[in-house]
Amino acid sequence: MKKVLQKLLLPHHLEYLTLDEDLIIVELSSNVKRFADCFDELDVGKDVRLSFPELIGTEDLLIGIFLGQEKSFELKSIGRFSHNTSPLYLDLYVNLYEDEETQEKQLIIFFEDVTERMMLEQRLVQSSNETHLLLGFLSNSRNYINQIISSMAEALVVTKASGEIKSVNPAARSLFGYQEKELEGQNISTLIANKSFLNLIAEEDILVEGELVKDVELPCYTKAGKKITVEFSCARIASDSDNNLEVNTTKDIIYIGRNITERQRTQQRITVEYAIARILSEAINFEQSIPKILLAICEVLGWTVGELWLPEEISSKGQRNFNKNIDFPDSKILKCAEIWSRPSTLNGEFINLSKNLVFALDLDLPGKVWTTKSCLWVTDVLQEPLFGRKKLAEENNLHAALGVPILSNGEVLGVMVFFKQEIESRDDEVVQTINAIASQIGQFMKRKQAELALAESEERYRDLFENATDLIQSVASDGSFIYVNRAWKETLGYSEEDLANMSVFEVLHPDCQEQCGEMFKRVISGEKLQRVQAAFISKNGQKIFVEGSINCKVVEGKPVATRAIFRDITQRLVAEEALRHEQQQTERLLLNILPEAIAERLKHEQATIAENFGAVTVLFADIVGFTEIASSLSPIALVSLLNQIFSAFDRLTEHYGLEKIKTIGDAYMVVGGLPKRRVNHAEAIAEMALDMQKAIVEFNSQNNLNFSIRIGIHSGPVVAGVIGIKKFIYDLWGDTVNTASRMESHGSPGRIHVSDTTHRLLRHKYIFEKRGIIQVKGKGDMRTYFLLARQEMTDLQNIEITKINFKESMAQASQRMIKKIKNKLEQQDFGESL
Repeated sequence: MKKVLQKLLLPHHLEYLTLDEDLIIVELSSNVKRFADCFDELDVGKDVRLSFPELIGTEDLLIGIFLGQEKSFELKSIGRFSHNTSPLYLDLYVNLYEDEETQEKQLIIFFEDVTERMMLEQRLVQSSNETHLLLGFLSNSRNYINQIISSMAEALVVTKASGEIKSVNPAARSLFGYQEKELEGQNISTLIANKSFLNLIAEEDILVEGELVKDVELPCYTKAGKKITVEFSCARIASDSDNNLEVNTTKDIIYIGRNITERQRTQQRITVEYAIARILSEAINFEQSIPKILLAICEVLGWTVGELWLPEEISSKGQRNFNKNIDFPDSKILKCAEIWSRPSTLNGEFINLSKNLVFALDLDLPGKVWTTKSCLWVTDVLQEPLFGRKKLAEENNLHAALGVPILSNGEVLGVMVFFKQEIESRDDEVVQTINAIASQIGQFMKRKQAELALAESEERYRDLFENATDLIQSVASDGSFIYVNRAWKETLGYSEEDLANMSVFEVLHPDCQEQCGEMFKRVISGEKLQRVQAAFISKNGQKIFVEGSINCKVVEGKPVATRAIFRDITQRLVAEEALRHEQQQTERLLLNILPEAIAERLKHEQATIAENFGAVTVLFADIVGFTEIASSLSPIALVSLLNQIFSAFDRLTEHYGLEKIKTIGDAYMVVGGLPKRRVNHAEAIAEMALDMQKAIVEFNSQNNLNFSIRIGIHSGPVVAGVIGIKKFIYDLWGDTVNTASRMESHGSPGRIHVSDTTHRLLRHKYIFEKRGIIQVKGKGDMRTYFLLARQEMTDLQNIEITKINFKESMAQASQRMIKKIKNKLEQQDFGESL
């Protein structure tokens, strides 16, 4: 029976161990090893954290319990997992144990096996989760089915074989606008206008039971009389009476339809807009495209007759309209420019009369549209009192009509009129579509007018441009050449025949095509560009540089052509490039001597440059034993080796954004935090110091040498600047520089020696080894450290480092205590006996 166990009555399922104040195991129970993560390390005299890594980081709590500042501490549900054994879960409890007889204090840790409880809890949680998932799946499935049923959008109509409606679903009632009672007993022809299709479906030989007719588009009418298009699928099914075992059973017909009116109209709109766009793009002039435009609109949108009326100037009064009784006081009239009709629809008298008619403002349908500048729909022209061609319209069975103005910036450029042989109420969708087409036609007409005006204007200046020495060009908005002058053609070598099949983008040099493309877009958008540069390719392949201005001619807010005036600057750029190269060489040489910011200041300031920096970090590095090595190498070989080492250091300096100050023989000096101030100057220097050690290792491996460097680092304020008037150098002054140099000279080969100041800046991110207090020349006693590595280590390595630091702290504390006691005794003349 062990000492603690002799004094404590423990339950059989608990194990324990005791610790001293250094967390070293003093005593442990017989079966406690089964709870350890590393049971080989669990023994008397060893650190408890080696076998129970969960205690790492809890040292402050454990010491607090030992000192009586905390009552207890516990960790629960700690898992132990192994491929060879079953999982183990444990709880641990930490308390203070004090022997009543000896007054000796120890930490006692109790361990409880809670595997059975944890496994039970896990099974309960898993079972609960599975139950919830199953219930959720069932609920989601039920909701999904209900949503499908409730969201069915198709209209469903069931009829008898005779066509009598038996039932309709809510979607059908909503589509056609009827109540269910209003449709029950009515014939399906109340909804579907195509009687030929209904008669065909009613024939029993056509549609047998189970057979399906799919996706038939049929015209239908709603209760309000609105015409819609519905896509139906039809099938014949057994009726309710078929449950009786009669030989002659009746069959019902089921109609499932969806409203495709909007889709059909969208398709029509896209088709007609595409057709008009193609016609206009291929047309040389507007007059050539008029018959094709009327044909496309009437064919796609279902109109029977289409007319185009254009305004014309009249030279004198007295011109009369068709009734020969009304004069025209205005300066413009409307005249029919074109009329189109379906074959065998109109008689010749209607066409001849229409082509000879003229209208003034507010007269007849075209005149009213011209006056109001808005669309006008007539349900039936035969019922319209002001329609003048009523008799001929009745003879040709024309009823519904639509007049649409062709507008551009508020000006009426023409009026289109369309007729149908049916009486039809206003359809806003059709009006909107034709109105959009009219706007497209208006833009085309205005653009053609502008292009004509532009061509006339360009002709006036052609002679002037032809004799200019500058390169002048005019380019259309699509990039094609409109005009280039004689100097342009002579400089680039292209003929008129060459340019006829080329765009401006083809003569641009590849190096500037993207840039010039952006400039072209900016000019087309209305921006004027001054002193722009570009590069062309001449016909013989020569690169020609030009400089000049570009602007865009705009008509009615639309770009029609760009105009540019350039001068050949190829020779000038060659001279400038040579001068720029010389300047870059000078600049590169200056930047190799001084930091960029200091070099810029020296260019503009004649005074001495000096600046205080309150927080920087200075690094000195020296190659150990270089003097001995130098004696065995030739000067050239020695300089070559130094160049390899210092070049590697220079690359690290650039990588970490530091400033190299100078090299003195085999010594290298670098600083972080100037001339550009930065808060992480110490971290950047630390990273470079660690990488310098790696660079030396790589250098030794490549050259089969055994160099090592001694590095010293210190942080603090400095004064930096450039003094003197010849052979400028950017240098540092101050105690910080001297201290950094002392850190290097008092350091050790292959190690990074840092001051206490730098250590305080880096201690949370890097691992250090305490060197203690040393005597530094010119500085006296200083506490210093060796920088070892970044804090990227394993748990076991951290444990070892913690043990070392703890032991060192205890040893240093003991030494300080002995020194104090010795000094006290010496003051009392007991020094010799001590």
